[in-house]
Amino acid sequence: MTPDPDRGVELLWRQEEGREPRPGLSVARIVRAAIELADAEGLEGLSMRKVADRLGFTTMSLYRHVPGRDQLVELMRDEVMGERPPDADRPSGWRAGLAAVARQALELRMRHPWLAEVRGTRHIPGPNAVAQYDRMLATLTGTALRPSEVIAVVGLIGRLVDAEALLIVETRREEQRSGVSEQEWWGSRDALYEQLNHYPTITRLWETGGWDHPEDSFEFGLRRLLDGIEVLIRERDENRDETCPECGNPLDPATSGRPRVYCSRACQQRAYRKRQKS
Repeated sequence: MTPDPDRGVELLWRQEEGREPRPGLSVARIVRAAIELADAEGLEGLSMRKVADRLGFTTMSLYRHVPGRDQLVELMRDEVMGERPPDADRPSGWRAGLAAVARQALELRMRHPWLAEVRGTRHIPGPNAVAQYDRMLATLTGTALRPSEVIAVVGLIGRLVDAEALLIVETRREEQRSGVSEQEWWGSRDALYEQLNHYPTITRLWETGGWDHPEDSFEFGLRRLLDGIEVLIRERDENRDETCPECGNPLDPATSGRPRVYCSRACQQRAYRKRQKS
């Protein structure tokens, strides 16, 4: 049965502040136990039965508080999203602030590797997830980026974090399963490397030490993304002080195509009539 998104909203945005904790089973206790279980065994090891066993209750008791596993994962996700350093520790400046938020997001996924396994595009966000998203958007407040570009930048950084976290989690899982490190496994592929001698670009990069000291993929990608965003902000800064030659009001950035010359259609028409008279 497909989970009801509206029921998910009710669960995630439940108002429990100020209430006295009740003895026995509660949503908060279920979520904490599920996080501990997923931290130890991953999402594969998470089930309502295992969480119930961990708490000493029957599985049916859990369903009175949480409709199913999917909703439980959403609750777990939002709970850990509340783990964050104090805002006072955030550096100033959009670039340093955005980089800090991205690194904190990756660190969170290293503490809770199962977060990287939560895939899909239709996850209902809870208050902690929305607050984190809002903080990421706020790092770009005051820049010359258009509103749609602010949203696109934060989405791009988020996808970098998710992709890197998933790669790290999959690598660690494979190492644990096989008992062989990633470096040892690839270092033993002599039969493959003999075949690569026929490829000149790969051979040249190999011989010049291209694989000897690999870049940190996350930091490299983050820096390059921030470099591109910085170029865009600089371009927007250079253009946003332009004014309308007819009335002197500042020009809004053009959403597409050629840059604006006049602030409005009325100013454009007035300028046109003046040219016709001259």
